[in-house]
Amino acid sequence: MRRVPLWAIVAGILGAIAVYIFVLITFFVDPFSFRWSAIYGEGVNPDGFEVRGVDVSRYQEHIDWAKLRNANINGQPVRFAFIKATEGTDLIDPYFNENFYQARQNDILRGAYHFFSPRTDARQQARFFLRQVHLEAGDLPPVLDVETRGNLSKKELQTAVKKWLDVVEQHYGVKPIIYTGHSFKTENLNDSVFNDYPYWIAHYYVDKLKYRGQWTFWQYTDVGHVSGIGSRQEDVVDCNIFNGTLQELLDLTIREEQLDNIEQ
Repeated sequence: MRRVPLWAIVAGILGAIAVYIFVLITFFVDPFSFRWSAIYGEGVNPDGFEVRGVDVSRYQEHIDWAKLRNANINGQPVRFAFIKATEGTDLIDPYFNENFYQARQNDILRGAYHFFSPRTDARQQARFFLRQVHLEAGDLPPVLDVETRGNLSKKELQTAVKKWLDVVEQHYGVKPIIYTGHSFKTENLNDSVFNDYPYWIAHYYVDKLKYRGQWTFWQYTDVGHVSGIGSRQEDVVDCNIFNGTLQELLDLTIREEQLDNIEQ
């Protein structure tokens, strides 16, 4: 057999490396870019806001809710907690039921969120969320977490997201909250059809949210340390700000009369 030229071997290796980097960035880094920013250092605690909270999932494992009830973030008590419930059409966060129950038992306003998968039918995802999550009066509105569009075009993503929102809104009679990164929102969800929804924007390592639009919640760090959530330096949690007063947060919660319209 003829010997393969050295230049061809080098070119093949470089080509394989280029393909690997492209796949890594396209499918694993870019869609979650605002979540990878924690590698750059410690988070900040913006001043001037009185209502603080956290959001949790299986990554926080077992939470001491009694401690969290008495904890504070930048001198303010923990008022609310968003809790991951579901993802796609078949994934339930293993800590959801316990976290959801304990939040209410410890007088922390609670909300539940669904991580949107662009690979599966949006209506099926909405129905899956509704089967697993049973919000009560005094709970925060349901949340759709949109972080990636996968292989969908921008228009296809917007259509799918709106389908999920419509199904869940029809069930609870309240507009769901949309969670997303500030850049992702501008690039993919900047359509007037979403203008009436409350936004929960993720933007880290800044003293002031640079998102140009109305927002209700701001996830300002994913490396927060809060009593009751772990005990090691690497035990971190997302910390959030509500853009308003405590009474305005209470006014945002689901009312009893809205639940009366739910079909059993």
